[in-house]
This record gives sequence, structure tokens and C-alpha cells, in this order.
Amino acid sequence: MTRRTATAAKSRSSAYCASTSPPNGYASRPAPKLCFGIADGRPFRPDRLQQRADTAWQNAGLQRLTLHDCRHSYASLAIASGVNAKALSIYMGHASITETLDRYGHLMPGNENEASALIDDYLNASTG
Repeated sequence: MTRRTATAAKSRSSAYCASTSPPNGYASRPAPKLCFGIADGRPFRPDRLQQRADTAWQNAGLQRLTLHDCRHSYASLAIASGVNAKALSIYMGHASITETLDRYGHLMPGNENEASALIDDYLNASTG
């Protein structure tokens, strides 16, 4: 049996669900209200979650990043690898693509000179 649970979203359109399947013997438990949380249904404490992340960074010999830094790093890497803005908007849970472009548009490839050259090339190819 697969259950769908949703996180609290910033806006109605940015809500999303994750499928969870309870382990054997837990089918009678009530559906959790969180996608991620403590086994008894309470949400993670943000300070404890960050402490665990800090320990992992330290054990790996890496510079500390907050979980929010990781979110921005993910978005930056997705853009650099060619993920389109609409898909990234969905992955990030943004209410609209405008939010994604406002926040990460400066990382998108291309500029005005490149855009005008592409249009020129297109027009020259279609008339030639």
C-alpha cells in the first residue's frame, strides 16, 4: 500500500507529495502528515538536523554548509548541467517559474549578445 503525504508549502501551487510505503506490520498506522519527520509524526527540529549535517561535513573533512546553502548549491548545479528553468522551478517547489528566474536567472547561460547572434543566425538560415 502506498500513501501520499504532503509537506506544508509556501503557497498552494508549490505543494508536492512524496510516495511512502510503510514497512511490513505498519499498515494500520495512521498516515503521517509530514514527508520527513521523526517516527512518531513530529517534525525534525531544525537545530538537530543542522547539527547532524555539521557532524557529517566535519567527518568528511569538508567546509560547513547550511541545509539552505545545499539547496542553492543544488539549484546552481542543476542550471550548470542544463536543467531548464521550468523543471528546476518544479524541483525547487517554487510557486512559479518567475520565482526561480528572479532568484537564479543570473546563473542561466546566455546574454543579450548571444541572444541577438542566435536570432540573426536563425533569420539568415531561414532566408538563405
